[in-house]
Parts: sequence; structure tokens; C-alpha cells
Amino acid sequence: MSMHAQAVDIGVDIGGTFTDIVCRRPGQPMHTLKIPTSRGDPSQAVLDAVRHLSQDLNVAPSEIQRFLHGTTIATNAVLERKGAKIGLITSIGFKDTLEIGSQLRQELHRVLLKPVTPGYLAPGAQRKEVIEQVSAQGEVVTPLDEESVRLAVAELIDDGVEAIAVCYVFSFLHPRHEQRTRELIDARHHGIAISLSSEVDPTFREYERTLVTAFDAYMKPIVGRYLERLHDGLAAAQVSAPLQIMQSRGGLTGTSVARKRPVRLFLSGPAAGVIGGAIAGRSSGHTDLITIDVGGTSSDIALVEGGQPVIRAQGMIAGFPVRVPMVDVNAIGAGGGSIAWIDGAGGLRVGPHSAGSEPGPACYGRGGQEATVTDASVVLGWLDPEYFAGGTVPLDPALARAGIEQHVARPLGLSIEDAALGIHRVVNAQMVEGIRLVSVRRGLDPRRFTLVALGGAGPIHASALATELSIGKVLIPRHPGVLSAAGLLAAPIEHEVATAFPRELATLDIAEIRHALDGLDRQCSGLMAEESIGGMPITIQYSADIWYVGQSYHLEVPVALDAADPLRALYQDFLALHDRIYGHAMERPAAIVNLRSVHRAGGSDHLDEEKYCPSAADPVKSPRIIRVAGNPAPVQAAIYLRAAMPPGMIFSGPAIVEQADTTTLVEPGWHGTVLGNGNLLLARG
Repeated sequence: MSMHAQAVDIGVDIGGTFTDIVCRRPGQPMHTLKIPTSRGDPSQAVLDAVRHLSQDLNVAPSEIQRFLHGTTIATNAVLERKGAKIGLITSIGFKDTLEIGSQLRQELHRVLLKPVTPGYLAPGAQRKEVIEQVSAQGEVVTPLDEESVRLAVAELIDDGVEAIAVCYVFSFLHPRHEQRTRELIDARHHGIAISLSSEVDPTFREYERTLVTAFDAYMKPIVGRYLERLHDGLAAAQVSAPLQIMQSRGGLTGTSVARKRPVRLFLSGPAAGVIGGAIAGRSSGHTDLITIDVGGTSSDIALVEGGQPVIRAQGMIAGFPVRVPMVDVNAIGAGGGSIAWIDGAGGLRVGPHSAGSEPGPACYGRGGQEATVTDASVVLGWLDPEYFAGGTVPLDPALARAGIEQHVARPLGLSIEDAALGIHRVVNAQMVEGIRLVSVRRGLDPRRFTLVALGGAGPIHASALATELSIGKVLIPRHPGVLSAAGLLAAPIEHEVATAFPRELATLDIAEIRHALDGLDRQCSGLMAEESIGGMPITIQYSADIWYVGQSYHLEVPVALDAADPLRALYQDFLALHDRIYGHAMERPAAIVNLRSVHRAGGSDHLDEEKYCPSAADPVKSPRIIRVAGNPAPVQAAIYLRAAMPPGMIFSGPAIVEQADTTTLVEPGWHGTVLGNGNLLLARG
């Protein structure tokens, strides 16, 4: 990568409503842009970003040294069921595992039960069995019948599948049968996408392994075509910098690896926002955080403990368990573009449907007729119609009032202003429940956390959410509206590989663990070799999934190979973690389930390398009349220009802080302080 003086780093995050762009050039403040997202082809939004960089920020394509991208392509393919037509090949007797699923149910008492397994991924005719069997000890019981493989593949190809998922029983202990199956497919049908469970998820539990392998195949052609369009478009724009994509864990990868492991791109954009929120918190002295990223379409809520995002081994996508390590994000359908509507019982509802950017809220004046949360913010006086998105999207207050009057106020017999306040109360209640899901439901008191508000709409809702949850502090980063894009610039390049390792600790030799971890390191090193990391140092972390013998669920425990007695230390750390999570621990036999290696290169602990320097403009603008919850009469709010607010400045609500990428509402009873790094800290009282 070029490191000359003019080299710039670019981060592009595509949301459902806006595409956020950040540009960082050495020795200069970070520049930001927000442009409407092209809904038809998300890759076009990235290429539009290149054009805006040239026009608005005077960035030549040859100056770009890093081009980083957070994408929702993988998540949307599953949510909208627009993935590829796939076939599934399993061991004989196991083809219906995908449809049978497991006994776990999210809803036990519904009168009408909905299917909880994604049979649509590979309906019955697209699931084939082949003759082979491996024992639970990894020994071959029945050799692979290659003719049955050829017959199954031929039938799937004739049926028009674009990708094939292969999932044999206990293949994580003996992967050769799956590897040979790929060789047989490639020999006759070269170019078809293939996903092997022994590579996608080489761990036990048949349904979960089959499901994540099927999802990988389902997305592989879609992600491959998307990245190819991006690559060709960037090449045509003369951008030679390597394209890197955010993964679910919060680390970056190149496109060559992303094509091979598309299932690891779930929640790509939200992961970058959590990374950015964690860095903003650490830089301000706050390490226990709840981040809420409110965009135009959704809100992404996550927990940060000890300055690090919480990573979970399995996530839920469209209601299905996906066993991929990912930043623990709870996404709900509530954002600035969420549509307000009246249900059959006459109650006010908001979302999950969104007006998006096309046509957008009614106040955009692009043909949208329905009332949205953004329209309510305009009616209440919280948004300056001439300064929304830095003045790039002018708003029409008359259209906002008309939309709310027609769809909410008149049906409910309310004034337009009361209807607008009602819209905010409803959407805030949904966000509060989302925050409780990542905190209270897991035994954590949200009052001991600092709320970090990001996204274009996050700071509008922050003080109201904190008040409802009795959270005492709210942190607004310097560039909250584009923090997901900024988080891309600070994220490391990262690769994680895991493998099944069923061994009891009492009979285990540390040499066995070292040997297994050496194999994982070789895989990670192979993935790192495909990245443009130059001479960056690589850090390595090991962990093991451990449970009590006879237990059904495990805990991830760090492995310290440099300890005096690594196995004893591993067991003691497991006991301590078990006690912290479950409230008890027993000196009983434990076993390792899986081993894991994570390799990281690069990364930064700064979102903006430059010191905060406010502009020379007057930070105080003319006050305006607004409406706030809990006050029947209009109130006068102080208006501040964020870019001109000096460090140490203190102010009280009601107030509004305006900047190009977002607007912050400070409700009565709250006061704000501008920190030395430019972040804004709000506190109650």
C-alpha cells in the first residue's frame, strides 16, 4: 500500500437510507459525507461515494491507499430471501436435518406456530443423500461412495442450483470425505459455488453446522457477484487500493477471503459502529457502554464491557441461529425513516417498515406520503429544515405536518404536535426494550453503563432513552452520524479459525493443544497471506470452549500457553468464568469442546488522528421554539453549532446541538460538556 504524504483512507458504510463516507488524510481533520443510498444496487452507492470524494473532497483515485467497506448484502440476502438456489448433500439418513431442526423454540405458547427452521434454503427435492459414514471418534465406518456423489450432484445441477452445501456427519473429525466430494464436483461442474461444513463450521451439533453451511452456500453467489461489481467499478474509477470488507467479529478482510467465507459478513455495518463506539468511549474514559446506532431504517444496539465489544459465538439472523462469531448486536426495525401507522385496534404503531431514501419521509418532498419519525422531529422543531444532512437534503415542514395530520393526528383526534410527540414516545419505547434485551435480560443493570449514541438519528433520541432507563451519562462522539464508517478506519485485519477438540482436561497433555493450535495458526496465516498487510505485526489470541463433563453448553476461556501450568490455569479460569456467568462453580471434571485461534494485524485506538480544534465561528445560534415530552407548552431551546463548541464548554437543556452528520437533542434536566477530544458528554441533573 502506498504511504506517501497524500495517501488517504476511505471508509464507506451503506445503510438502508444513507451511505456514510469518511475520508482521512494525514495531517488533516477527518472529512465526512452522507449521500442517499441507491436501493436497487447497493454496490452503486460505493461507486457514487468515489465520485463524491472527487467532487466534494478533491480526492483523486490515485491518492486512496485503503478502501474499507461495511455492507448489508449478506444480511439482506437472508432477510429478503433473495439468495441463490442451492442444493444440500448429506450423509445417508440426514438430509432432513435442515427441516427438523432442534428442540429449541423462541415462542412456546403461540396458538399458531410458525416454522422455526429455514426449509426454504433447500426444499426436499434439493436435498440429496450419499453413502458414507464416519464414527463419533472420526474413524471411517463406510467409505465414500463416489458414484452416489456423482448421481446426487448431477440431479442438483439438472435442477438448476447455483451452489452446493456439503454436510456429512462427524466431518469435523474426518474432513476427507467432504474434500473428496468437492473434487468430484469440480471435475465435472467447475465454477459452481461449494461450501463444506468441515471448513465453514468444523464443530459439533448437526443442525447448527448444517444450517450455517447452507447459509454460506446461499450467499456465496450473491456476495461473489456483488464484490465483483465493486471490484470492476473501482477499477473503472481508477482506484487501485485493495477493497477490504468488515466481518461479523469486527475485523476486516480482503475480498478474496470474503468470497470464500461470505457467512462471516453478517452484521458487517453494525459491527463497525460498535467498534467506533468502543473507541469513542475509551478515549473519553468510559469503558462500560451501551451503543445504539439509529439510522433511517433500523436501530442496532450492542454492549461494550471493559472497553471491548461483546463477541458471541452464535447470532440470530431472521430468527434462525447462525453459528458465526459476531459482535453482539440486537437489531430492531426502528429508525428515522420508520413509518407511523394505526393498527386495527386504533393504536399508534411505528415501524418496522421504513420509507428509506426512496421516496423517503414526507418532508423529503420526493413523493413520500406517510408519516415517519423524521417528520415528527421536523414538526417538533428538533431538525433545522435547511441544515439536515449538512444541508444536502432540504426538508419541507409543511409536507411533514400534512403527513402526520393525515395518517396519525386526524385518526387519533390529536393535534399535529401531540401526534408527533406520540410517534417519538412509541419509537423510544421500542428502543428501550431493545436496550433491555442486551442488558437487563442478561442480568446487567443498564444504570452502570454509559449510553453511546451514534447514527444519523441516535443523538436525537439519546437523552429520552437514558431518562427512561435511569442511565446517568450519554456520550455523543465527534462524528456520530458516520461513526460506522469511521469505525472501519480503526478496525484491524482479523481472521479466526476454530476446530472441534473433544478432550477431557484431566487426561490431556499440553502438547496436544499446542499441536492443534499450530494447525489453526497455519490456516490463519494462509488467510493473512491473502491480505495486503506489508510488515504489520500480527497478534495471536487462543481460546477454548469448555464445559463440565455431561453439560450441554460451553464457555469460551482464553488459553495462556505461557503460564507455568497452562492446563491448570485454563481450568481455574473456567471455574472463575462459570461462577461469574452462572453464580456457581464446582471442582468437577471439565472438557474442551473446541479450540480457536484469532490473528490480528493493524488497527487503531483513534477515530480521528487529528487533535480537536473548533472553528472560529460563534457556537451559539439563534434560539428556536420546540416541543418536548412532558411539557404541554412550547419551550425555547438554545441552538449550538457543534463544530465551533470549544473544549470545556458547558450548557444545559433544553438545547439542540447541530452538525453536518446529525442533530443532538438535550432535553430539560440534562446538561452537556464538550470534552477535550471533542466528544460531547451529557449528564442528568
